[in-house]
Order: sequence, then C-alpha cells, then structure tokens
Amino acid sequence: MKIASFFSGAGGLDLGFTNVGFKLAFANDNWNGCWETFEKNHGIEINKKSIADIKPHEIPDVVGFVGGPPCQSWSLAGAMRGINDPRGRLFYDYVNLIAAKKPLFFLAENVAGIISPKHLPEFLKIIEAFKKIGYNVSYKLLDAKDFGVPQERKRVIIVGYHENLGKKFEFPKPQAEKVSLKEAIGNLPEPIPASKNNKTNGFTAKIPNHEFMNGGFSTIYMSRNRVRNWDEQSFTIQAGGRHAPIHPQAPKMKFIEQNKREFIKGKEHLYRRLSVRECARIQTFPDDFIFYYEQVADGYKLIGNAVPVKLAEALAKQIIKDLKELDIRSKVCQINSMPRQEVKLCLG
Repeated sequence: MKIASFFSGAGGLDLGFTNVGFKLAFANDNWNGCWETFEKNHGIEINKKSIADIKPHEIPDVVGFVGGPPCQSWSLAGAMRGINDPRGRLFYDYVNLIAAKKPLFFLAENVAGIISPKHLPEFLKIIEAFKKIGYNVSYKLLDAKDFGVPQERKRVIIVGYHENLGKKFEFPKPQAEKVSLKEAIGNLPEPIPASKNNKTNGFTAKIPNHEFMNGGFSTIYMSRNRVRNWDEQSFTIQAGGRHAPIHPQAPKMKFIEQNKREFIKGKEHLYRRLSVRECARIQTFPDDFIFYYEQVADGYKLIGNAVPVKLAEALAKQIIKDLKELDIRSKVCQINSMPRQEVKLCLG
C-alpha cells in the first residue's frame, strides 16, 4: 500500500509507516537541510518544491497522505501567529491536495498549541475543511511516552478516513510500560563535542552523529530544570541544539528562585547537552539511520522536527489493520473511478 509524504523532513513519520508495511511513493520538503538525510535513508528522491507549488498530477496515486505541517505558527513556545503566519496557512494547501487526490486516508501531526484557546477556533475550521472534502475525521492529543518513546512529547494527531470507507479511525490505547532514558541511551559511550563553531566532526565519532553542541546556556535555559533521571522519560526533544536537555548523568539543577536554576557546584563537568545521536535514540530512530549536516545545529533540527518513529508505528499499525479489514480495492475504484488494473499500482 503506497503513501505520499509531505513536510517530510528527516522522515520519522515515514519510517514508522514503512516499518509496518506501507511503501513510500512520494515525499516532499522544501528545506534543503533535510534532502540528503531523507534521500539516503529512505532511498527515494524528494520533491523539493513548496507544497503550495505542487500540482496534483505530480503526486502518484496512493492510498494515504501523511505529514506534519510546520508547527512554529502554533507553538506555545513561539509567537503563536497561527493562520496569520504563511507557514500556518500551509495546512490548507495540504487539504487542497487531499481533496484533489482523494486518498483513502490522511494523517496530520502538529504541536499541542494548535488546540490552545487562542488557536482552537482556527483548528476547528481546519477540521471542518477536512470534513467538507469527504473525510470522517478523528483527532486527539497524544503523549509519545505512551507509545514506546522515552520522551514526554505531546502532539495533536488528526486522522481522516474517506467517507466511502464507512469507518472512523480509533486511536490506539496507551501502552502500560514506559521506556526509560536508561533503556534508550544507557549503553552509549561518551560522545565527542562538536568541532570549532559547532561544525560537525563528520564521521570521526565511533557512533555516527554522536556529538554534542558546545556553548553556554542562556538565562531562559537556566530558568528551569533541564535534567531528567535515568529512570524517567526525557523532556521534549526540540528542533534546536541550544535547548537540548542535559544528559541524565548530571544531578538535577538547583532551585535558586523563581525562573532561576544553577548547576550543582563541583558537578559542572557533568552538565552537557544530549548528543545528536542520543536525541535520535530518544526519538526512536535506529542507529543505522544516519543524519547528514555541516552544522551540528541542523542535526538537532532534523531530529527535533521529526515525529518519533515508534509513535508513527503505533498509528500506522492501526491504519493498516483497518484497511486490511475493508475491501479496499473496490473502495479505491469507487472513490477514484479508477480501473482495477490501476488500483494495483496504487496499492502496490
């Protein structure tokens, strides 16, 4: 069953879907910093246009669309410009392509801020737009730590099934067992610091991408504890190395006063940022998934912007189970008025 990916980045969402049996037929992202990483790991050429410039005929026939439209517009940590930000309006370009191609399902992922009181009215308009083009829509705020990811990471997931399927997506139940930082990164050796000006060391580290950003810590960073213990889950892995969590070898930061913490005196040498590879493991990328970049900051960006692979797998397993239970070949024909021999190409 073939899928098309949008806002692909490094492709954490795509890897989760291909791991459970889907085939990637199309991918798109206009950020040149992700192109080499995506193409070398996923083995297909990425479409490098803005989604606003993609024409429906450029996308092959597939059973599903997956993607995470840019989240900065909706993030509680950002300016929260929402639909007033051009990046926020890309959601509607995604809707328009889905309307034109009529896949059996779509998935969209975004930050929790999209359902904050400020943005909820616009979010509900987006949901209504998906419904108007013929989809039964489900959405829910999930925490990645409930699905085998050693990280607290709350994200809104939207899944739509074409109304002709006669079914609505039901979200998988949280897993009882949580994965700890010890299980995720405890067997990694000490990483190496980034080279001068936080450029990559290339592949001189024994483990690819096992390098960490140098530099001081801002007052914003020092306003909160940034250390989680070995038996806990990580803080959210962000798309910037400056705000990467501290490795759990360090003691938790000392409270001084409101919005002010300090490193424990005499233990300062233990406070280093997580490495790029440690962040990748926390996002549940396998070690043979290699990230390509010149600036170490771009390594953190590739990983922090991704959907955790294990979270994507949990969603993909439910979708593929639902599709296999339905007579999807006839459904594709019915939706797209497509000859059955062409349906075989679509389902692959």
